[in-house]
Amino acid sequence: MSESKQRLEIVTPQRKVFSEDVDFLVAPGADGELGILPSHTPLITSLNVGIMRIEQDNKKFRIVVSGGFMEVRNSKVTVLATAAERTEEIDVARAEAAKKRAEDRLVSKTPDIDTLRAEMALRRAIMRIKAASGK
Repeated sequence: MSESKQRLEIVTPQRKVFSEDVDFLVAPGADGELGILPSHTPLITSLNVGIMRIEQDNKKFRIVVSGGFMEVRNSKVTVLATAAERTEEIDVARAEAAKKRAEDRLVSKTPDIDTLRAEMALRRAIMRIKAASGK
């Protein structure tokens, strides 16, 4: 690996989503977005639901992460995500349906609704739709 690259590995409990050398990435950290270049200072942070933006050989692409943790050390970035999807894997119709279900749950305000869970489902669906649309 050249000094202008860093290894990015994104894994979930189900699978390895990504494992390649990249030039730059922006991750949805707990306190805001984090830009990571090769030789970045070591760090460990939690991740929010959001879009990870990646640059690799003059190409840009996105991966939606649904929380988890990120470790940066020795030009290697390891993301342990609760869930992660490349934009080409996102089923937009399914994401739209999940968004509608979450919105309906939040509007219903019935006592048996887990509001926090519905809010997180809504955030995940919105990020998936946003990433798939390229916005």
